[in-house]
Amino acid sequence: MDEWKEKYIDITPSGVYDMQSIRYHRRKTDLAADIGLIGLAVMGENLALNMESKGFEVAVFNRTVSRVDAFIAGAAKEKNITGAHSIPEFIGKLDRPRKIILMVKAGEPVDAFIGQLVPHLSKGDLIIDGGNSNFNDTVRRHAELAEQDLLFIGTGISGGEEGALKGPAMMPGGSAEAYALVEPIFTKIAAQVEGTPCCSYIGPDGAGHYVKMVHNGIEYGDMQLICEAYSLMKGILGMNANEMHEVFSEWNRGELNSYLIEITADIFTQLDSSGTPFVDVVLDQAGQKGTGKWTSISALDLGISAPTIAEAVFARCISAVKSERVAAEQVIQGPGGAYQGDRDETLKAIHDALYAAKICSYAQGFALMREASEEFGWNLDLGKISLGWRGGCIIRAKFLHRIAEAFERNPELPNLMLDSYFRNVLETAQSNWRSVIGTATQLGVPIPAFSSALAYFDSYRSGRLSANLIQAMRDYFGAHTYHKLDADGNTMLGKDGEPTVFHTEWMLEGRPEVTVE
Repeated sequence: MDEWKEKYIDITPSGVYDMQSIRYHRRKTDLAADIGLIGLAVMGENLALNMESKGFEVAVFNRTVSRVDAFIAGAAKEKNITGAHSIPEFIGKLDRPRKIILMVKAGEPVDAFIGQLVPHLSKGDLIIDGGNSNFNDTVRRHAELAEQDLLFIGTGISGGEEGALKGPAMMPGGSAEAYALVEPIFTKIAAQVEGTPCCSYIGPDGAGHYVKMVHNGIEYGDMQLICEAYSLMKGILGMNANEMHEVFSEWNRGELNSYLIEITADIFTQLDSSGTPFVDVVLDQAGQKGTGKWTSISALDLGISAPTIAEAVFARCISAVKSERVAAEQVIQGPGGAYQGDRDETLKAIHDALYAAKICSYAQGFALMREASEEFGWNLDLGKISLGWRGGCIIRAKFLHRIAEAFERNPELPNLMLDSYFRNVLETAQSNWRSVIGTATQLGVPIPAFSSALAYFDSYRSGRLSANLIQAMRDYFGAHTYHKLDADGNTMLGKDGEPTVFHTEWMLEGRPEVTVE
């Protein structure tokens, strides 16, 4: 407060520095904003308006400065948002320690703006990356800025344009010291569920962006599973858009309640200008920005099985080869035939398959975060993360509190499928789940996410898989060695307590087996 005494002595001659008076004076004299924001695309504009609506003064800058003027004269008119036409001017408008949030495209643009900002910053100033950056870049930037006594937070922000304006889910990762500077702002602008903000400190360096990446990977899975349910309704049952609207609306009132189910129901009511259901005239080529791919790559790097998330990415990839698929349809014959089953029973089966596969997809995402937490020393609170996804974000869903309850029951839970609630759902749903996949397979309807989720479920519950044969083949052609089981079915151990390593001389007569030290 002392640094403001000289500036405010004219309005507080009594020496009592009333914060309301100070805030008014700051707005009138344009002295210092609470936070700065760079990047005035729709997300950036909406986030600035959100912060201003919660009582914070915001300074904004954009590489194309005409957007600054348009924003100040338009949506931000007569609001406590001030624009700047240069980086030095922008920096000069900020209260110390300066807090700057970047809402720019991930990758090189983030580094470019950091490079422009650093020469004008002071020790303890904070840069926040609010885009969908790769967590490895966030780890690097955090270390580089720390060497210059600057703070950095990689913050995943989910909720799209509406969330940015009305309250997103926020996943900040960096030093606890850095988060403390923006916690009053973040917790106020985030979505609120039962009085709790959908924002909490995730963990060090790249933890926030990693969790946001996995959130998006799960989102890929959710969307693909919903699309496969739609494909079954349309392709097998011949349902029209109005009928599917009714089904998804009903599902949204039950255990499948979620933002994505809700908007799917809404989409089926939208008509094209020709009067045709909108969904029927949209080209079936899905785009992607990379976070689903990054999630799958990280799963491979860490050795975690995440097939449903990966299949959702691959489904978008195969959707992209539209011309090839159209040509192939003319020359490659499938099974043909029409479904003869009961519609209501089939819809119930699709519902159960969707919920079961959804659980498996989330189980994969949380298993991945658990492994990443151990690998990178992040100490992620998986239950708290699930609660932070209940509002604002794209995958917000009714059942997320079930995940929090599962980790409350067992903080060391290795996989959601082992929790009593989820185990019961999967065991109860599996008959319908298998029936749906069998029917789709017989009729040639592709449902890769449903199928991969069931394979994941069956693989995880199998005490012995066929990998023993893989190990035998690897040892045969490459001398890669193997471990063996003893008479009790346990891994054979050496005197040092470690698994004994074996190799067979496959090309020799009699194939002697040797112990490898």
